[in-house]
Amino acid sequence: MQKILIIEDDPAIRDELSLLLKNEGYSPFAPAGFTNIPSQAAQYAPDLILLDINLPGRDGFSLCAELRKIIQAPIIFVTSRDSGLDEVRALSLGGDDYITKPYSVPVLLARIKAVLRRTGKAAAPSDILEYGGLRLNLTKGIVSAETESEAATKTETAILTRNELQILACLMSHAGEIVSRADLIEALWDNQIYIDDNTLSVNVTRLRGKLAQLGFPDFIKTRRGMGYQL
Repeated sequence: MQKILIIEDDPAIRDELSLLLKNEGYSPFAPAGFTNIPSQAAQYAPDLILLDINLPGRDGFSLCAELRKIIQAPIIFVTSRDSGLDEVRALSLGGDDYITKPYSVPVLLARIKAVLRRTGKAAAPSDILEYGGLRLNLTKGIVSAETESEAATKTETAILTRNELQILACLMSHAGEIVSRADLIEALWDNQIYIDDNTLSVNVTRLRGKLAQLGFPDFIKTRRGMGYQL
C-alpha cells in the first residue's frame, strides 16, 4: 500500500483528503502540527507528498526545499494560490506537480497516479480487493469471507459470474461512494460486457443473494434515485 503524506493546515481539507486517499487504496498520513515535518517525513518515508503553500509559521516553498535535501519522494503542491509565478517557483524548488484549489477529485487522483507512475513509484496492480470483511479475487472470480465458530475459523466462498464480478469490483473500488446505475453499466461496457438496465437489476439481485449466503445480506445498499453504495 503506497504511503502519502498530507501537509495541509485546514482540518476539513486534511480530513477530506485522508478519507479520499484511504478509499482509493492509499495509506495517508496527515500530521496536525507543522514544527517537525521534515523529521516526520523521513521517519514515515512516504511514496508521495501533498503540500500546501500557506502553512502556519512557514510556507510550503521553504518546506519543499528542506524536504528535497532528505527525501526523494515526489511532491505535488495543492494550494489556493493560482499565480503562475508561484507555480514556477514551486516546480523550481523540486515540486513535481502543481494543483490549485478548489480541485476536481478525479483530476487530483489522476495526477497523483501520473506522478507516481512517472517517478517509478506506481504500485503493481493487485488482483485482490478487500472491504468490510469481504475479499474479492479478481483473477479467480471468487468472493470470500471468514466465519468464526467455537471450533475454528472457516473461509466461505462464492463463485461469481463475469457480470457479478465486474459489478462487485466496481462497487468495492469505490467503497463508501454512491455509484450510479449508469456508471455501473458504463464500467461493464468498458470491459466488453454489454447489458441494459434490466439486466443490471437481475445481476445485482443475484449478487446480493450470493453475498447473503456468505453472511452479508445488506452489503450492497440501494440509494433510491441515485444508485448503489457499499
